[in-house]
Amino acid sequence: MTVKSAIDEKKSFWQTHGTKLIALFFWLALLGGYWWYASANNLTPAESVQVLATFLTGSALGGLAYIVIYLLRPLIFFPATILTLLGGFLFGPLWGVIYTIIGSNGSALAAYFVARFFGQDLLQEQEGSQSFMNRYAQRLRDNSFETVLLMRLIFLPYDLVHYVAGFLRIDWRAFILATAIGSIPGTISFVLLGSSFGTLDELAAGQVAVNPWALGLSIALIVGSLIVSRILRRRGTLE
Repeated sequence: MTVKSAIDEKKSFWQTHGTKLIALFFWLALLGGYWWYASANNLTPAESVQVLATFLTGSALGGLAYIVIYLLRPLIFFPATILTLLGGFLFGPLWGVIYTIIGSNGSALAAYFVARFFGQDLLQEQEGSQSFMNRYAQRLRDNSFETVLLMRLIFLPYDLVHYVAGFLRIDWRAFILATAIGSIPGTISFVLLGSSFGTLDELAAGQVAVNPWALGLSIALIVGSLIVSRILRRRGTLE
């Protein structure tokens, strides 16, 4: 094996497994940190969650901590939907939306550049393929802003869009602008859904009271986003 081929093989390995190894590192760091903290303070898992929730809602740095967690989220493959719901539940509709918009757009850009760096050669379109992934991959190359916008409006898996866009090395400005605009209905709807289940104190007391107005508005935004995406597709704007 020549030196050049060895370098190419090493590069290919990191392009293929780099994000997985980074995710594994963060998972191990989080698990190790949790185990150390829980053991040092004799906390059960439920008590640990209560401590974290109390810090996020009761500390002046809680909002910043939530945003940082959101920024790291794609690297540990934690579902964005759960964290968005948690933002509404912990911070309420107003601050939940603000923190989540900042965190989600930051995490989208971070995931995009991670994928762009490690996986630029992973998604090679096969000639003549009509698979779902390849159809949208071609759209992303040809019409980046419009296609990302559509995928946000129809609620495709959040991180899938990040990584595909990064793999294909589309223009990052088109990506983040489409993400910022297209994610607004989903962000607001899921934050409202999280906030509709009351407060942390009510949940701890076993009093779960659903806010029908917040729940109804959340559902309306989701339906509205899907209707808008359907109209755009029918008009051929994003074809």
